[in-house]
Amino acid sequence: MRFHALRGASLATLACVLAGSLALSACATTGDGDETPAADGSSDAEAREPLARGLDVADVPDPFPSTYRGLPRENMAIVGGTVFTGAGQKIENGVVIVTDGKVAAVGDASTPVPAGYRVVDARGRFVTPGIIDVHSHLGVYPSPGVSGMSDGNEATNPNTAQVWAEHSLWPQDPGFNAARAGGVTTLQILPGSANLFGGRGVTVRNVPSVTMQGMKMPGAPYGLKMACGENPSRVYGGRNTSPATGMGNVAGYRAAFIAAREYKAKWDKWREDGEGSPPTRNLQLETLVGVLDGSVLVQNHCYRADEMAVMIDIAKEFGYRITAFHHAIEAYKVAPLLAREGICADMWTGWWGFKMEALDGVEANAALVDAPQGSCAVIHSDDAELTQRLNQEAAAALAAGRRIGMNISEERAISWITLNPARSLGIADQTGSLEAGKRADVVIWSANPFSVYARADQVFIDGALTFDRMNPAYQPLSDYELGQPGFGLPAANVLQGAR
Repeated sequence: MRFHALRGASLATLACVLAGSLALSACATTGDGDETPAADGSSDAEAREPLARGLDVADVPDPFPSTYRGLPRENMAIVGGTVFTGAGQKIENGVVIVTDGKVAAVGDASTPVPAGYRVVDARGRFVTPGIIDVHSHLGVYPSPGVSGMSDGNEATNPNTAQVWAEHSLWPQDPGFNAARAGGVTTLQILPGSANLFGGRGVTVRNVPSVTMQGMKMPGAPYGLKMACGENPSRVYGGRNTSPATGMGNVAGYRAAFIAAREYKAKWDKWREDGEGSPPTRNLQLETLVGVLDGSVLVQNHCYRADEMAVMIDIAKEFGYRITAFHHAIEAYKVAPLLAREGICADMWTGWWGFKMEALDGVEANAALVDAPQGSCAVIHSDDAELTQRLNQEAAAALAAGRRIGMNISEERAISWITLNPARSLGIADQTGSLEAGKRADVVIWSANPFSVYARADQVFIDGALTFDRMNPAYQPLSDYELGQPGFGLPAANVLQGAR
């Protein structure tokens, strides 16, 4: 672990040095006094100076950049297993070729294995893309679960769009290790659902790290956690503050986006004509402007079908789109609407009835949402234990769909925990399926992943072995797992596993 942190720091330092050298070179080549007059007759030197660093969001769009580098890897060929690609294919006796951490080829037994590649024998086993959990609170509600580390809800105002979950994320949460052992390679860590606008989530790679930047997925878009329904009404209504009702919720969303529209117009005007002083940065409104321009994806906690329809109308009023409804217990009632609007439904299978808005759940929810053309059904966890067995949660949804007569194949259902979650996070071009050019996030299962007996044997992230059920050197452990089976392995093994 220390090696990778130091290596990331060294690369970052080198990049800064190179950037500085290039900047100096550019200054040297333009200091000849031959300045081009601007349209108003002034020279470039007399033109408006850029704002001081940090005063313009465009200057530093991501002030907490990823330092993720990936673990050591080697080129390999996974051969002989039954391959679910995540993109609708099932290949018996399949071959997955991994080159430089990317999927190079996927095919049947006739697919050639390049010379010098390590061959991983998967005969009698199953091969899938890495599982993606789109709704997790690992690191922000970590284990040990003490009040001093309960950091997921900034429940101080109905609108806390200015907060970012990554600034509460504790990367040493042992839940990440447990999730990895369940085949989870990527997670979206979200704030809680106390607020109308809970803040930004962050997408992370499930690798051991001492910093959140070392887990943060490069280039993954931010998501804004919004919540409708009982939670914000209950949290704030009891304090005699708005919102206390569903109509108060909706008024709060609309007022926030009106303010965001005005804020965006001020910045657009200042950037266009440069007159007067620039607007003062507002972190809350910056996130909402990101929603308006599409750079921040809306991840909307919403249970009831009627409330999902209202949220869609609000999005249309202000010209943004909703990427996913989370929990979405009544999504089956509006499945054609969600498919038509291109909105994913991120769901459980068996959780329901714990409050009124969760009362009308059915186990076949994901199967029913999956039926319309263009649908996006996703199985998520919202739980540190359920994230360890998302394959079983998907299996239960598949079985429920089949019980009501729906003919859903396993190769389609696997997309509920692989490719569709990647779509929900805006990263389907990078991961979620075993297709050439994508990240080599791969799980080799001991049995059919839809079996209750299946366990993840090996887990690869960007082609690097990050978990191996048969090799203690690839089973990271934490001081917070004292007393757990396996703790007490030789120190060398623990260190190797946490590299």
